[in-house]
Amino acid sequence: MTHLTTRLDEIRAEGRAALIGYLPVGFPTAERSIRAMETMIEAGVDIVEVGVPYSDPVMDGETIQLAAEAALEGGVRVHDAFAAVKACVEAGAPAVVMSYANPLIQYGWERFADDLKAAGGSGIITPDLTPDSAPDWIDVAKSRDLDRIFLAALTTTPERMHLTASAATGFVYAAALMGVTGERATMSDGVEGLVRRAREAGAARVCVGLGVSTGKQAADVARYADGVIVGSALVRCLSQHDDESAALAALRAKTAELARGVRGES
Repeated sequence: MTHLTTRLDEIRAEGRAALIGYLPVGFPTAERSIRAMETMIEAGVDIVEVGVPYSDPVMDGETIQLAAEAALEGGVRVHDAFAAVKACVEAGAPAVVMSYANPLIQYGWERFADDLKAAGGSGIITPDLTPDSAPDWIDVAKSRDLDRIFLAALTTTPERMHLTASAATGFVYAAALMGVTGERATMSDGVEGLVRRAREAGAARVCVGLGVSTGKQAADVARYADGVIVGSALVRCLSQHDDESAALAALRAKTAELARGVRGES
């Protein structure tokens, strides 16, 4: 059991869903991104996804793309994620890395796994990597006791759902919409069914992401998922304010709203 799985099970025993917050390391700077992650934890985020900026983020919408571009232009690289992971863990929250496969392949699976483990990280979410295309990563993750988190979509077939559920540890990431990340006014009617299908295929934990941006949406998803994942709405808090104090205040307020949602307080 990793820090992530232990915390998810503890939260489920409390009768609620976890709030999982995503921010890319390095936006607007490496130091400020870490302070933002710590602020999220203080305001009610249970688990942090530390994003590794990438030059071709095909699954991400404009908000996260622009943040990633700014981070890369500022000189942030893969290794900067480890300082952010360590800071999140020291602040009391399990941390996982969210990264496209190419930066990790270039860094080296074993090297990355060792550095992530040393920082206290629990695992990696690989949005563009499927279980059948990831034997090297799966072997490395097993040897380091790191969670390997794969995505399931509304269009995932029963066969691939079983493959994903059997290969994933930590949780299955249920993508709530077709397309790129971003805030949405409404959630797809099929998301609850997607979570149910993942569980029927054997997934021990299922967390829902893509499109959640309000406390009400978080509360709705929390009824049937083990975790509610929010990214763009949190990144937007940082991108809309040049002043760090104002950015962190906006981030704290949005996080608190979402935290009330998953806890059934809004």
